[in-house]
Amino acid sequence: MKHTILTIEDQPDIRRLIRMTLEFKGFQVIEAGDGAQGLALARSEHPDLVLLDVMMAGMDGLTVASTMKAEPALAAIPVVMLSALGSPNEVSAGLNTGVQGYLVKPFSPRELLALVERLLTGTQTNA
Repeated sequence: MKHTILTIEDQPDIRRLIRMTLEFKGFQVIEAGDGAQGLALARSEHPDLVLLDVMMAGMDGLTVASTMKAEPALAAIPVVMLSALGSPNEVSAGLNTGVQGYLVKPFSPRELLALVERLLTGTQTNA
């Protein structure tokens, strides 16, 4: 079964890198350029996993993650935060929204794939 991953990221270059990395491993990728669009796609598409940028104009990633966890239809979808904010307090704030992972930018494609594989299948990939 092909897993669908929703990437919510306001930087087109980062979205493209994530899409290429995931599609290379056979994942289906849908993309949103901001938090509101991403939340709408999560509601309509019910992806298997969400990759979520923290710092975005309008609705930020912390708000998107908290909203998803509060909605029964979305609460079980694993969410991984992606952020340039990497201090212990910032990581803790992200994890406190109920997400399953937090990657600090810049991260390697191998690191991203390993986390995605672990969350979706319980196994690690040799990227």
